[in-house]
Amino acid sequence: MRIRVKLSTQSLELYDEFDRISRTYRISTSRFGPGFTPGSHQTPTGRFRIAEKHGHGQPLGMIFVSRIATGRYGAEGDEHDHVQTRLLWLAGLDADNANTFSRYIYIHGTNAESRLGEPASFGCVRMANSEVIDLFTRAPIGTPVEIVA
Repeated sequence: MRIRVKLSTQSLELYDEFDRISRTYRISTSRFGPGFTPGSHQTPTGRFRIAEKHGHGQPLGMIFVSRIATGRYGAEGDEHDHVQTRLLWLAGLDADNANTFSRYIYIHGTNAESRLGEPASFGCVRMANSEVIDLFTRAPIGTPVEIVA
């Protein structure tokens, strides 16, 4: 199993154990483009792995702050870039993206589902809340992730 995120098409592909695409999801990556600089709000590219997963059993739309459920729920139109429903925390495996974990780059649910399919995030990979639950259940910790332009 592996994941490929394509910035050019704003899509995330989940590959099965036979290296066939089993799911494709619409996503949103950084509105500031790709990059590795801390504080840039850019989405890093290269090779990663899922280092941690948070949110198991939480309800759809739950907002997380510092990976802790807040008891609040995000809604479309809220101006904040909420981390919602589930989060899969990425660790970089390349020299350029080795700071990804300390930059808190996640694959997570969003309160801006209407913006999926276009670059709109602040560095993370946003997904629809119901779809991030699906990915969360399918991709274990350690799953390889590749983010390509």
